[in-house]
Amino acid sequence: MALASGQQSRILYVKNMNYNTQGADLYELFGRYGAIRQIRIGTTQATRGSAYIVYEEMGDAKNALSNLNGFHLQERYIVVLYHVPSRLSGKGTISQREEELMRVKSQYGIHDE
Repeated sequence: MALASGQQSRILYVKNMNYNTQGADLYELFGRYGAIRQIRIGTTQATRGSAYIVYEEMGDAKNALSNLNGFHLQERYIVVLYHVPSRLSGKGTISQREEELMRVKSQYGIHDE
């Protein structure tokens, strides 16, 4: 999931990669834009073809995203997005989350004072 307009992260999420892409390939390509702290490539059936790139500096991640989204790498056009931790993804609207909270409170007998 991409961050809302104006929000940035040092962590990039890369998808649509060739399954044969190795960490060294990503270090070579993404390392052109700045110091990389970590690269994690998906290894399960659900995560194959994706990776997380963690930069030391937010500006380097922004530069890499701007230059590499849609880049042709090993016969695939990769998609590069800012990573959003699931706790920040905001599943549903505020009213939907408030309704869910009320349901859970009712289920467990929690009453606001």
